[in-house]
Amino acid sequence: MTTIRGAYPVLITPMNEAQEIDWGGVKNNVNYFVDQGVAGIVINGSTGEFVSLSKEEKFQMVETVLKEVNGRIPVIVGTAAETTKETIEYTKQAEAHGADCALIINSYYCKPKEEEIYFHFKEVSNAVNVPIMLYNNPFTSGVDMSTELMLRIGKECERVTHIKESSGDIRKARDLVRYSKGAIEVFCGSEDLVMESYLVGATGWISVAGNIVPNLVTKMFNHFQEGELKEAWAINDSILPLCTFLEGSGKYVQIVKRAMELNGQAGGPSRYPRLGLTPEEDQKLKDILATLTAVSHV
Repeated sequence: MTTIRGAYPVLITPMNEAQEIDWGGVKNNVNYFVDQGVAGIVINGSTGEFVSLSKEEKFQMVETVLKEVNGRIPVIVGTAAETTKETIEYTKQAEAHGADCALIINSYYCKPKEEEIYFHFKEVSNAVNVPIMLYNNPFTSGVDMSTELMLRIGKECERVTHIKESSGDIRKARDLVRYSKGAIEVFCGSEDLVMESYLVGATGWISVAGNIVPNLVTKMFNHFQEGELKEAWAINDSILPLCTFLEGSGKYVQIVKRAMELNGQAGGPSRYPRLGLTPEEDQKLKDILATLTAVSHV
């Protein structure tokens, strides 16, 4: 089984002015990240506008990216859906095309109870053979899973091997690491708590900022792994304004798409009702990128 560790950029879905997927841009972006030396990538996630894509588009994204990657780096596929049946269907499709892991959040509209969340993951786990990364994000799904529930799912659902913890409560990441005793690997899902998550035992980061500064997020993880905390903290401090902007803007998809364009990669608009950046937001992004460009060359 492929080792899933490190900083994984969660890719945007590039689009043209008609808001249709730019498939050439998808391939170009994938190769850009491979060339940047990232640990792996995530597709069909929140930053990839998965809820704005049709089933056919999600399937085509899986086929296109897995074919383009061709085993060069691990690929995590977001396979979440509102129903258990759909989630199993999406996860099986990702598995069939060679995905290394499935990233799954609980139903995000029906606000399921804890027993319903457990049932959902148990059913998916029993139906597939690909590793699953459970995703806790109360800001997106409206449900903040308890530490006890996540540990139970990790213990009793065989395919659940990782947890992406995005509640913003560092105590949850800490306790998941401590009480799972290595049976579950914890990934940071909060852009502004990365070093803190590494320090309590997280072994990776599903990174929105990684789209914009893939080299820096990779170096930061590697420095931490080598015990070079001073260097890791220095990178953390340099990218924190970007991470804070992404977390607090309400426009993280649009910010990343615009940044990709400014960096010479494929971006484009987001699907409505998401609107582009205001002139003030655009200038703030440019100012942050200018600072990061200087850091990248140090």
